[in-house]
Amino acid sequence: MKKVVLLCGSHPRHLYVANELLNQNMLAGMVMEIRESFEPIPPAALSEQDKENFILHFNRRAESENRFFKKTDPAIFKEHIPFLEVNLEELNSDKTYEFVKSLKADLMISYGIHKLDDKFLSLHQRNNFNIHGGLSPWFKGNTTLFWPFYMLRPNWAGITIHRLTQKLDGGEILHQSLPELQFGDTMHDVANKAVIQATDDLMRIIQMHDNGKELICHEQKGNGKLFLSDDWSPQTLRVIYNLFNDRIVDMFLKGEITSNPPKIVNFFSEN
Repeated sequence: MKKVVLLCGSHPRHLYVANELLNQNMLAGMVMEIRESFEPIPPAALSEQDKENFILHFNRRAESENRFFKKTDPAIFKEHIPFLEVNLEELNSDKTYEFVKSLKADLMISYGIHKLDDKFLSLHQRNNFNIHGGLSPWFKGNTTLFWPFYMLRPNWAGITIHRLTQKLDGGEILHQSLPELQFGDTMHDVANKAVIQATDDLMRIIQMHDNGKELICHEQKGNGKLFLSDDWSPQTLRVIYNLFNDRIVDMFLKGEITSNPPKIVNFFSEN
């Protein structure tokens, strides 16, 4: 079986991917970057409405992730595979680079971490990929599973698996995953279902590659936006919660709002 070195964050969705790969005996080793608090404190000087939305938004995120992803203790990885825990300052250190290099994995996959230095890109015969929570090229950068809902395009909330390059979320696309939308889905539910679908797809791709399938990737075509962290603010939540009461999926499925489907890259349709 092809072996993967995974560099991922510490939130439940990140550890879900790690645990699934571990259960399939696909992990050669793992680097976990400790990420920010999962339920942040509202910024000072918010209006009462925006403060309530902020708290509601992150409480619902935690509730949804806890419902979709069982709690995973990082200690389980230490028991089974080489494991390195790092903070942001250590992520691109020589220690981390040498750890990743020493594993001699077939593939490197990153998910939910900060940008890696270029020195990592030459490893594994350049078979290095990123799991991006958003459909590139249309939604690149930060909070890219939020913006499709803000734009009333819930059917564009998906995951892109692409080659790691110097361009942020701009590498050639291996595969894109879309979850099935169902009545009652909240924004966070769709995001979590997208992660589950992408994980299933990723494991299937690795198995196919192990059986000799080439990892054919496609250059990103079309225009999109690189969303920056400053593009999002607590005030943007008014659209989700005050205007639409987080019922955007239901309204889409009823035809009350419309959005053409995205033209995605599907690894399986070509293999």
